[in-house]
Amino acid sequence: MYDVPFVATPEHVARRMLELASVGPDDTVYDLGAGDGRILILAAKEFGARAVGIELRKDLFNQIERRIKENGLDGRVKVIHGSFYEVDISEASVVTLYLLTSVNEKLRPKLERELRLGSRIVSHDFEVPGWRPIRMEEIYDTWTTHKIYMYRISR
Repeated sequence: MYDVPFVATPEHVARRMLELASVGPDDTVYDLGAGDGRILILAAKEFGARAVGIELRKDLFNQIERRIKENGLDGRVKVIHGSFYEVDISEASVVTLYLLTSVNEKLRPKLERELRLGSRIVSHDFEVPGWRPIRMEEIYDTWTTHKIYMYRISR
């Protein structure tokens, strides 16, 4: 049973998410529900970051592992097969999400508990209830609009 169906974040939206979070070589990006791994690959190849994906679906996990090898990113990108509710994310400086508002709400206490001050959370389309974004941006496509919400941990 999955909390969220897999829907890929369009590459230009994923790139903008990483730009808004000011991802750079000193960052470790965690993608919760990593899907096909596109955010992980972008974070490593274009932004120089280390990246860790957490993916519950075995078929998607296997796909990400293949993409890591194909792109020569062993050691820079890794994927964990498991539930993001159960994996320690405390080494993340940036967390990316494309989940549902209800899932973000369930994740919020974990994010607040495990992430360091100043860590950035960037969510595609769905807000984190109870948090006020420090930035929100809309990206217009031919037939749809994407929203990106940017948050920062500050206790």
